[in-house]
Amino acid sequence: MLKPPVYLDYNATTPCDERVVKAMMPFFSQHFGNAASRNHIFGWQAEEAVNYAREKLAKMIGADPTEIVFTSGATEADNLALKGILETYGQKGKHIITCSIEHKAVLDACGHLEKQGAEITYVRVKGNGLIDLNELEDAIKPTTVLVAVMYANNEIGTIMPINEIGEITRKKGVLFFTDATQAVGKIPVSVTDGIDLLAFSAHKMYGPKGVGALYVRRKNPRVKLTAQIDGGGHERGRRSGTLNVPAIVGFGKAGEICMETMEEEALRISDLRNKLEESLLTIDDSFVNGIKEHRLPNVTNICFGRGQGEILMRNLGKQVAVSSGSACMSASLEPSYVLKALGLSDENARSSLRFSLGRYTTEEQVAYAVNQFKNAADRLRKMGVQFKEKT
Repeated sequence: MLKPPVYLDYNATTPCDERVVKAMMPFFSQHFGNAASRNHIFGWQAEEAVNYAREKLAKMIGADPTEIVFTSGATEADNLALKGILETYGQKGKHIITCSIEHKAVLDACGHLEKQGAEITYVRVKGNGLIDLNELEDAIKPTTVLVAVMYANNEIGTIMPINEIGEITRKKGVLFFTDATQAVGKIPVSVTDGIDLLAFSAHKMYGPKGVGALYVRRKNPRVKLTAQIDGGGHERGRRSGTLNVPAIVGFGKAGEICMETMEEEALRISDLRNKLEESLLTIDDSFVNGIKEHRLPNVTNICFGRGQGEILMRNLGKQVAVSSGSACMSASLEPSYVLKALGLSDENARSSLRFSLGRYTTEEQVAYAVNQFKNAADRLRKMGVQFKEKT
């Protein structure tokens, strides 16, 4: 029997899989050694567990285990990639190209580098949410050291043309970094697609919070990276600090499960997403933000028009957990910069809601969520809010 609330915000975070929790537990109290302690069995056990997780995660993205750097999450991985590359290759130039709808971890890091003298070009996206490849190629110049474009967008789920971007950066002789936090674990991801650096995180794929990784290419070309955290030379000198062994074990287990179930889960979840989407689009003036053909299987971002999305969300109470298209529900704050970049008005951006499904989403939950939205719309009609259903 269904027990509300229903969680439809999997792009924000995912529940930790019970199999992941089980794998982690011994490393809190039984196998508690420091992975850097190489003089006794406690350290050896920890190091062996870390190496096993590293192998699983490397396999997940087609990398070598030595190319995986563990971090505290994707935000740190993003900062390490951007700042570490600019510091290393600054003699060539200080120009970075990124995309206008990147995650704030990338945009804010770029803003920080701008204040320190870097030149940042923000390439626009088209109305469908895809990057303009011609604009990207035209923006590359002799001083460009890095192109940073996300693999899939966190708000609208748009999957960027990664292969084409990699071809451009290879041809132009610049490095390519992608934040793949929303993609890894949901769809097949391979660093052989011209990717030189890639960030991802455990808690977006049913692992624990507080651990992530950065892939750094070691061959053809070998990518050099200046560490941003000093103190011990851990992770082959790329990121110092005692490794969070239990979390890393959980990260590896989460990756292993995702590899085993990805294809089946993607089909099931996309089917549920489509049913949810079709039902909600019966509300008049509603439409999907971004392209529908090239997006993650678990996401839909729907604009309900005339401020209806925000009103609907406020009237759902504690029954269904979704995300507003804006950074905050309050209309007095800025609307989503991602949706604005697609060309949406402030009103439509504030009227948009993101629904993201996951491993534990059921047909019953989807039906319940749709029913709650329809009931909320009915209540609001009686209050004078103009809601109509398409015929």
